[in-house]
Amino acid sequence: MLAFSIILYIAITLFLGYRASFRVKNTLDYTLAGRSLPAVMVGITIFATWFGPEMIMGVPDLFVREGIQGIIIDQFGVWLCLILLGLFYTRPLYRLKIITINDFFRLRYNAAIEKVSSIINVITYFSWIAAQFLALALLFNTLLGIPVSLGIVIGAAIVLIYTYIGGMWAVSVTDLIQSVMIIAGLMYLMVWILGKTGGIAPIISRTPVGFFRFFPEPGFYNGIDYLGKWMVFGLGTIPAQELYQRVLAAKSEQAGVNGAYISGILLFIFGSIPLIIGLAISQLHPEIIAQSDGQNMIPNMVFQYTGLPMQILFFGALVSAILSTSSGALLAPATVIGENLVKPYFPTLTDKQLLLITRLSVIFVAVVSCIMAFFNSNIHGLVVDSATLILVCLFVPYTGGIYWKKSSVTGVWAAIIGGGLAWAICAYGLETRIDPIIYGTLASLVCMVAVSLIFPDDSYAQYRKTTTARL
Repeated sequence: MLAFSIILYIAITLFLGYRASFRVKNTLDYTLAGRSLPAVMVGITIFATWFGPEMIMGVPDLFVREGIQGIIIDQFGVWLCLILLGLFYTRPLYRLKIITINDFFRLRYNAAIEKVSSIINVITYFSWIAAQFLALALLFNTLLGIPVSLGIVIGAAIVLIYTYIGGMWAVSVTDLIQSVMIIAGLMYLMVWILGKTGGIAPIISRTPVGFFRFFPEPGFYNGIDYLGKWMVFGLGTIPAQELYQRVLAAKSEQAGVNGAYISGILLFIFGSIPLIIGLAISQLHPEIIAQSDGQNMIPNMVFQYTGLPMQILFFGALVSAILSTSSGALLAPATVIGENLVKPYFPTLTDKQLLLITRLSVIFVAVVSCIMAFFNSNIHGLVVDSATLILVCLFVPYTGGIYWKKSSVTGVWAAIIGGGLAWAICAYGLETRIDPIIYGTLASLVCMVAVSLIFPDDSYAQYRKTTTARL
């Protein structure tokens, strides 16, 4: 009955994606849902995209093992990113009426920077999507006994079908349904398990001293490590396409801003539920922690100790989280490939041809991500890896391009190359005590400022001239 329910849920999702495809008339419909989403829908789609399997299968294990310090990257870093997105980045990007963040790099700097930033953005998505496919495969293995390698292929095929046919319309419609499932399933499970523990107070009372310590222990290296945790998602995902795929799909500038805030609130509140559940499991059923390195802690507990109604609701929620994250993640790099890596070389492309190229790019991204999933087994590690390269290469040029008039094209090249090299050398050569992303981001900033001052240009003036004409 459980397996049938999950299969039925997936079939309904595919049907909704199919129905949404009827609204796709052109490339703008496919990539940005025709710029017609209200703020609530924008917030829900960001929430559904970022509330992925790592929040249910990876982060609770980190919380159980390391306390608050183990979830700074995910729980607090993501919240910081979305608040910054609403405060400083949504308005200037929305006003440009562009489709991808890489369009901004072309307008602000030049076509070469656009290409490089696009390649970096696309590459980073492979590990993110691979994490979703792996999570879905682990779930299929738990519920249906399907081998993980086959589960990766099946999961990728499911996500691919409805993303391919419906684009952003399919993603938005299914995200709404899936968000309801996620919230309902997790809240029901939390109420059930707190009934077993006698509430949340007994759980908290049994945690070790320092478990809920928010700030790091005194010491230089502890402080630097703490800063690095905030930076991974807090800054590293700000130049990521999937965010702008949603805020730029808003029906107005203010709707985009409000949508960013709504998603931050939703993620912070409902992202806490799996943490409470995981902590309760660690005290009720500590034997489960050792299974699958803790990644399957909550699914295994539900599968072994709850009845069928709970299992149907929870695993429906988990499937929802994975599908919603996967679909949005697939669409983002596919849009970048079509808009920024193919379209500029074929200026006579019709909109119909561009739409086909974008859809074919969805297939390409899915295949590459599948291959990557075959060779990795850590969901949370894959997710963190996806944000690192964007942080050290693109965050400084992107922010500088918006808020520093003296940012020059040469300075951007220096920032991208310097940040990437510093990070790679520290991560794979020197194996430094300080997190390599600190060195990479600092090097990117120093290179950007120094080289822009030494080699100034008129890129900002040209940008203002072009954008004024567009507005």
